[in-house]
Amino acid sequence: MNITRRGALGAALALPFTGTAGAQSQSQSQSPWAPSRPVRIVVPFQGGGATDLTARLLAERLTPMLGQPVVVDNRPGAGGNLGADMVAKADPDGHTLLMCTIGTASINQFLYSRMPYRAEDLAAVALANLVANGIMVNANLPVRNFTEFLAYAKANPGRLNYGTPGNGTSGHLCGEYLKVRAGIQMTHVPYRGTGGVIPDLIAGNIDVAVDNLPAYLPQARDGRMKILAVTSMERWFALPDVPTVQEAGISGFEAVAWFGVQAPARMPRPILQRYATAIAEISRIPEVVERQRSIGAEPHPLGPEEFAAFIAAENTKWQEVVRLAGARLD
Repeated sequence: MNITRRGALGAALALPFTGTAGAQSQSQSQSPWAPSRPVRIVVPFQGGGATDLTARLLAERLTPMLGQPVVVDNRPGAGGNLGADMVAKADPDGHTLLMCTIGTASINQFLYSRMPYRAEDLAAVALANLVANGIMVNANLPVRNFTEFLAYAKANPGRLNYGTPGNGTSGHLCGEYLKVRAGIQMTHVPYRGTGGVIPDLIAGNIDVAVDNLPAYLPQARDGRMKILAVTSMERWFALPDVPTVQEAGISGFEAVAWFGVQAPARMPRPILQRYATAIAEISRIPEVVERQRSIGAEPHPLGPEEFAAFIAAENTKWQEVVRLAGARLD
């Protein structure tokens, strides 16, 4: 099976973005909704990772637009399920949002035998960006490139372990799918966020990390770890000299993570639309575009309908990946 995002993007982009038009229609009849107290964006992972970085960038810009402080609340645990469940069960009054990930919005429902929330308990608000995963290794691992890494893993079955931000994350499923496609054996070590993976990789407590690229770029540039490959179909703009997994002979391999905003499913449409419009405006600010690209993220704004269609296409893909990998968690 080829893991490809083109179908998902095509389905989503076929829908017209309705955020701005909806807001204009609303503004002609009434004032846009505004929060009456601070707004909380729940990040279901530790600080320091791509989820957290994206949420803080949005919170910084939303604060003056909404006229209330927008704060980031890190609630890690259970592959993001704990934080996502908090939002799914929150009052849908517009004061609690979720910085969702490919795991919380798509993968986890197929991976976990029991889920604390249902996919339909959360409403799509906006997609923010796309982020490639990377295959990172400890600086002392005796490999110079991804081809040598695959040869080393095959010559040492079961010797390597790989860390990810947690069960159900794109890094986890990407690692499991890599094992299937490459015919290698590695032991998964789940953390409670990227913030725990990086120091252990540098210290040699784990051999490999499979995770979203942004947080690893500074350490790789300083020589404290090596980025051997990226999991996008084409080389990632932030690392033009790093090859793709596909270039090593694993054809059609793609596992790009994404980050967006969801809300409690019962949130009134005018409130949901207010956030969708604000995030779309933020995504067009040149400084925001540059800041996202500076951390290795590719801005890719989608409104509520487009984002919902995107998630549906991702569900089809990742359900099959979970089946092929044989992954299952209680």
